Amino acid sequence: GGEPSGAGMVQQESLRAPAAELRGDERGAGAAAAAASTAAEVRVSRRRWAVVLLFSSYSLCNAFQWIQYGSINNVFTRFYGVSTFAIDWLSMSYMLTYIPLLFPVAWLLDRRGLRLIALVGSALNGLGAWVKLGSLRPHLFPVTVLGQVICSLAQVFILGMPSRIASVWFGSHEVSTACSIAVFGNQLGIALGFLVPPVLVPNVEDVEKLAYHISIMFFMTAGVATALFILVVIVFREKPPYPPSRAQALILSRPTQEYSYTQSILRLLRNANFVLLMVTYGLNTGCFYSLSTLLNRMVIHHYPGEEVNAGRIGLTIVLSGMAGALISGLWLDRTKTYKQTTLVVYILSLVGMIVYTLTLSLGHLWVVFVTAGVLGFSMTGYLPLGFEFAAELTYPESEGTSSGLLNVSAQIFGIAFTIGQGQIMDHFGMKAGNLFLCSFLFLGTIMTAFIKADLRRQQANVESEHTVSKSPSIP
Repeated sequence: GGEPSGAGMVQQESLRAPAAELRGDERGAGAAAAAASTAAEVRVSRRRWAVVLLFSSYSLCNAFQWIQYGSINNVFTRFYGVSTFAIDWLSMSYMLTYIPLLFPVAWLLDRRGLRLIALVGSALNGLGAWVKLGSLRPHLFPVTVLGQVICSLAQVFILGMPSRIASVWFGSHEVSTACSIAVFGNQLGIALGFLVPPVLVPNVEDVEKLAYHISIMFFMTAGVATALFILVVIVFREKPPYPPSRAQALILSRPTQEYSYTQSILRLLRNANFVLLMVTYGLNTGCFYSLSTLLNRMVIHHYPGEEVNAGRIGLTIVLSGMAGALISGLWLDRTKTYKQTTLVVYILSLVGMIVYTLTLSLGHLWVVFVTAGVLGFSMTGYLPLGFEFAAELTYPESEGTSSGLLNVSAQIFGIAFTIGQGQIMDHFGMKAGNLFLCSFLFLGTIMTAFIKADLRRQQANVESEHTVSKSPSIP
């Protein structure tokens, strides 16, 4: 994506030339592109860590704003005088907005590149945070809805980026780790969204005091979001001067007019392994979204007055999940066992959810902390696995498109599960609501077993390195 500049443009033109001459013959063009990619200088940029950490930071800020209402659902319900379902919708707005806007934003990512998407995402995130400061009176609930909707727009420019940033900026032996770090920020934001609001906004009776506590939280968020936007303007670049891997060089060597966004989506939807992954990713992540949104209600039901501990349980889920995400990223870079790792983590998610469901009502908070930690380790650890497995199954399609389709699936299931579980909890109790999620995780586990490990990106790297080793003319 984006316009090449300087050395990058010279390099891209030199890579495109051989393929352009042989455009009439597809095999010839493919061979020329492969040869050109081997001639390209492959080198990683020192800026890559700054880029991924900055992305991770504004993704963190956006994720914090997603869950900041849900983690103290009962407090905001009383402050604004609305139903718990209305507060649930503040979280679900993130999921709803994403579905229709994914394709326009993914198209923009492919046409205009990473930098523009980063600027728009971080700018909308800051704007939404400032709008929320205008909602500090009980009758101003519509203003807080507007602020949250703006933040949900920002999320569309954030969620599909991790695997794209990892592929464009990182070498083949660190790409899964980089993707994990990029996802890591989002998870840390959710963790802070569980931890910070119950501490900053205590459940006090006085509405004026409550408004003051809420204003502190909103001001802090707006300040951080603005600072991060300024850093994106200064630090974030479109792409490194040189491709960081053979697979990336091969993509750069393809003539631009060969690429059609609509055709890319159609090819992905005809890829049976990817479609299976898309559904299973949606089931797992949808369960996580539902669990996160409704966690405050579950814990307060069994442990009244424990708002702060409900937040800490949410924090435990996400922190252990971040450890899971990082370990799975490092494991994938070392072993490349995408299918096996994904299946094992899925089975662990199912087991964790069953144990959590059976122990929630025992009356011991420490047990809930332990079981929530086990559940989070596998359920959140699955997120970067899904992105990276999709990038492997769909290479050389754009990572932004494959990640986007995974996220659409997650948002659709997330809305369905949040509404479904919420209604079941209201009518049949907490245990029935959690068993509802267990049944879908079981279905996802079975489906994951049927995905074939067609690792196309790995194959491209291996073939390209093999070509280099056999070509004496290339130093």
